[in-house]
Amino acid sequence: MKHTFNVLVGLTLILGLLSACNDSKPKHSKYTRTDTYAAGEIAFAADESFSPIINEEVKVFEATYRDAVLHPIYTDEYDAMDMLLRDSVCLIFASRKFTEKELKALKVNVSNPTAMPIAYDGLSLIVNTVNKDTCISVKDIKRILNGEVSKWKEVYPNSKLGDIEVIFDNKNSSTVRWCVDSILDGKPINSPNIYAAKTSAEVINYVEQHANSIGIIGSNWLNDKRDTTNVTFKKNIQVMSVSRMDTANEMNSWKPYQYYLYNGNYPLIRTIYALLVDPIHGLPWGFSQFVSSPKGQLIIFRSSLLPYRGDLTVREVNVKSN
Repeated sequence: MKHTFNVLVGLTLILGLLSACNDSKPKHSKYTRTDTYAAGEIAFAADESFSPIINEEVKVFEATYRDAVLHPIYTDEYDAMDMLLRDSVCLIFASRKFTEKELKALKVNVSNPTAMPIAYDGLSLIVNTVNKDTCISVKDIKRILNGEVSKWKEVYPNSKLGDIEVIFDNKNSSTVRWCVDSILDGKPINSPNIYAAKTSAEVINYVEQHANSIGIIGSNWLNDKRDTTNVTFKKNIQVMSVSRMDTANEMNSWKPYQYYLYNGNYPLIRTIYALLVDPIHGLPWGFSQFVSSPKGQLIIFRSSLLPYRGDLTVREVNVKSN
């Protein structure tokens, strides 16, 4: 039997002690900051779910620019935006743009707040390895999150599992907000058995130890670093395939592989942004530009996310099995 797969194969291409946007009046004066495009020391904030890829970007940036020191602060998306609005940092990484209210508040003191898209991430659903049901529809995800169903057999009649336990990385994370906005149409999550961990790593650990659970995390946490092709996931949990159809099956459901983000088959895709308020175009701007550059986008490509910029090459691979 011969199977044909499409594979992406190439990419052309704390606070207080550190520099902040507003160390003293007047606000954002070029005389109150000492960092430059490629030198200095700053802190910036990011949603914790993006920490694997941000850590890689920081590592390569600091190796490239020896006079630059970056201190990522990993928190939830709500607190990261609050830090930006309070001038505690000039840069955050989040899964959304500025709201009109935020832009209005920022433009009072800062000119030209910038939302720079850097990558696409697949919001991933993970289950325990004993769970035999690994295809799910967006419709059923919505039913689970809004509390319409609370037991696995209500989704899969033959399931031997009991109550569905939904586990998120943080109650204020980008993952929770995306589910509310994009799956529940702005309505609150109402699952009777919902839990919030502190980190994405804790979500994976919880799912590994609880047969009834389903975890929701960013796909950059699932890449098995032993696999340079980015087509396998961590072996201690299962990643569900997701379908836009009302009834999910193996033929109409997709995992958050890069190619299925690229061609739009995977339905749970979010955009990652660098959000900047850096009028002097110093180190926050320099790091953001680096992440958007060919070198930074290649790092994103190798992390299993889909780069926002760059020419992707898709080749057809034939796999023969006896």
